[in-house]
Amino acid sequence: MRSELFSTENLEKESAQPGMRLQNSKMLKIELNGEAMARVGSMVAYQGQVQFQALGSGGLGKFLKQKLTGEGVPLMKVSGQGDVFLAELAKDVHIIDLEPGDSLSINGSSVLAFDSTLQYDIRMVGGAGMASSSGLFNCVFSGYGRIAITTRGTPVVLNVDAPTYVDPQAAVCWSANLQTGYHRAEQLGLGTLLGRRTGESFTMSFAGQGFVVVQPSEEPPIMGSGAQQQEGGLLGGLLS
Repeated sequence: MRSELFSTENLEKESAQPGMRLQNSKMLKIELNGEAMARVGSMVAYQGQVQFQALGSGGLGKFLKQKLTGEGVPLMKVSGQGDVFLAELAKDVHIIDLEPGDSLSINGSSVLAFDSTLQYDIRMVGGAGMASSSGLFNCVFSGYGRIAITTRGTPVVLNVDAPTYVDPQAAVCWSANLQTGYHRAEQLGLGTLLGRRTGESFTMSFAGQGFVVVQPSEEPPIMGSGAQQQEGGLLGGLLS
């Protein structure tokens, strides 16, 4: 049988070392020899002796925080020996290596999988405020290990060496040591009173030393206050 479908670039990527690697830009492969954490419903295929166990938000404390804040990651523990393939709505997949002392603040809806050696918590986003449409809470990862995140399209990584402003619906993750706040991007005036709007009312501000990952697509805006009510945004789509 012949087809370009069977070209080398589409064949399964093999490695002698266990762990996470990209199968392609849209799919993550975990060569499993032990356990890892993955987003519920993200498995698209697996080979070998693999078990899946639902964990909710990763413990009672995180479960309660998720219910109160709307933020968190619906998790399953993947354990055993074999190959597991994960994806999320054909989004781009990226792998980040965290080392001791690193800390990453991330939109929970962008988390695909992570090593069980990493710790994470749900924390308030300092200074963001509900007016920024970003919500008030985010997931913060720390420790030693790998985390796979997703973006809607190819992102840009901004080095925060000067005051930086990002549409909160496009912000994916950032160095957790950065100082965050919100900034009114749209100037108030007669045009605003007449209903002329730019669509850029508020932006998130970042200061300090670190980076911000920005995707070329805006998540749907937050509806209501408190817990998230629709998919998308920094608090989006995580209660189902």
